Amino acid sequence: MMGGPVIPDYGDPSTCVANDATFCADWFADHWSSLFWPALVQHIELTLIAVVTGFVISFLMAVLAHFQGWFAAPASAVSSFLYTVPPLALFQLLVPVSGFSVLTVEIALIAYSLYLLFTTLLTGLREVPEDAVRAARGMGLTRRQILFKVELPLSLPALVSGLRVTTVMTVGTVAIAAYVIDAGLGSLILKALQSPFNTQFVGAGALAVVLALTADGLLVLAGRLLTPWARSRRA
Repeated sequence: MMGGPVIPDYGDPSTCVANDATFCADWFADHWSSLFWPALVQHIELTLIAVVTGFVISFLMAVLAHFQGWFAAPASAVSSFLYTVPPLALFQLLVPVSGFSVLTVEIALIAYSLYLLFTTLLTGLREVPEDAVRAARGMGLTRRQILFKVELPLSLPALVSGLRVTTVMTVGTVAIAAYVIDAGLGSLILKALQSPFNTQFVGAGALAVVLALTADGLLVLAGRLLTPWARSRRA
């Protein structure tokens, strides 16, 4: 028996793959566990870290601005400036400091989330009816109790609204992070741009859209569950 090079057998491609159709469901299903699912999980992780961290920072900033009015203007100016810097430019500024790393991506994503979250949180706190605050004060509640028992619950609709916009925006921005790290659905999209095969590009893009819509839907549902009085008021 003659020895020779071993040629791997990848099997026969389907008609869809052979013809390079716009989207081949069989190829997508075959590569779900090895390609699309890991990228989707990475995308969710990057988004969650950025939104949660951004929310915590914005919450502290908004509460401080609510208590100390002078803090609102500089906090709004700084967060607004960060929000206006294009993502790729911000990545370029951060890479020399923190390298091509997840840290670079998260710093940029968190910076983008601050303006929207800070603005909506502060607006929500400031729009709490003064009558409610006076009533709570008349009942003997302390300033801290008024914040947590009256102002924050009543500002929940604004808070959820800010979270919805920020989460959808972050899902989209994470895709751009593929220029810095090889992770997330953006990485699949970026690699697919260099290939004539369309299914990876279409599949990863569709997953990013579905992820954004799902996250938005879950936040809408959470908002309705947390603010039942808002539904009864609209009815």
